[in-house]
Amino acid sequence: MSTPASTSLPTLALTERSHVLVLTGAGISAESGVPTFRAIGGLWEGNRVEDVASPAGFVRDPLLVWRFYSERRAGLADVAPNAAHRALAALEARLGERFLLVTQNVDGLHVGAGSARVIELHGNLMQSRCTVCDRPPFEDRQVYRAGVAPMCGRCKAAGRDAVLRPHIVWFGEAIDGEHLARIERFVRAGGRDLVFVAIGTSGVVYPAAALVDAARSVGGRTWLVNAERSDNADRFDHVVLERAGAAVPALFAAAA
Repeated sequence: MSTPASTSLPTLALTERSHVLVLTGAGISAESGVPTFRAIGGLWEGNRVEDVASPAGFVRDPLLVWRFYSERRAGLADVAPNAAHRALAALEARLGERFLLVTQNVDGLHVGAGSARVIELHGNLMQSRCTVCDRPPFEDRQVYRAGVAPMCGRCKAAGRDAVLRPHIVWFGEAIDGEHLARIERFVRAGGRDLVFVAIGTSGVVYPAAALVDAARSVGGRTWLVNAERSDNADRFDHVVLERAGAAVPALFAAAA
């Protein structure tokens, strides 16, 4: 059973053996001004978000999908990491290999804050990949609004046409298995010294929502930092109901 939720700003003590696994969701980036799907009411220009963020939607109308993601890219132009992003980057600098950050966000703000040990579960908005060839995802900040779907330059050089797509894990697509394997290895390595902290997450989307169970299964300590109780809050040892920008720097203030 979880401890009662706290509205104070506690400090989480770490030791030289502590392994810290962090999961972040939309709540941490909302404080930087990144709109969430909930904030747009689940609709975009009268279309369900699922219809412009799915393989079927892309096949049906790639121009519409690219317009949706171009709008989101444009919206990140003036967005910067906040105090919570920076605090996690500073913690990683101190812990090194004993730190791993898993994010459900696609905005790249963790990397922008200086984090390097980052798993972007759902991809990266500022990257694209080919729908045909095995070209690795590449940085692409272009805002496509010309009514023409972007094409793969490598495929064009080889004499074939291939449309690019955003490097996003869409509804109905599977998470990269290597990402999940890397998380599992980290959890096992941490064991009873594992500290799991979920920040700004709804506790609804799996497999991310099950990471708290994985941490508990090895005897790790679990913390939730969120502006409101998440759906899986009862599975955490400690619940801090506070905005990430204030709570996260305070939580790790005394980190070893």
